[in-house]
Amino acid sequence: MRLTTRTNLAMRVLMACGVNEGEKLRTADIAARCNASVHHLLQVVNVLQDHGFVETQRGRTGGLRLTRAPERVSVGEVFRLFESGTPFAECFNPEQNTCPLSQTCRLRNYITRALEAFYHELDMVTLEDLVRGNCGLRDLLHMSPLAGPGCDRAQLNTA
Repeated sequence: MRLTTRTNLAMRVLMACGVNEGEKLRTADIAARCNASVHHLLQVVNVLQDHGFVETQRGRTGGLRLTRAPERVSVGEVFRLFESGTPFAECFNPEQNTCPLSQTCRLRNYITRALEAFYHELDMVTLEDLVRGNCGLRDLLHMSPLAGPGCDRAQLNTA
């Protein structure tokens, strides 16, 4: 299984916003810190905005920021949003399915159950879980020249 670039970028944007909670961030700054194309990031930000994860403001003093508290942003919800348009296998897309085994193959049922379990696990993870106490992430994504608050170096950065 492989995530799309858009899902990956969406999580990078949200983690940057989570680390810099309450601050307006420039897309270009996020792109630079996350080694991403500004063009691709803008497309992802538009989807995140359309679905109420971030709000944006254009112009010289513009930027983007979270519209929800990090503990209310479900990783599973974000993954579903960006991954739902990409069928896992050919047989998951009835319009383009040419597999001759589709009518009798049992694999699709097992894959469906595995995907449901995958999303169930991600539903239990929030943006807060990813950013809280993660000093390494804070070092990479904090936009202020001063160290961000609440980062205890003694804390582990893993789940």
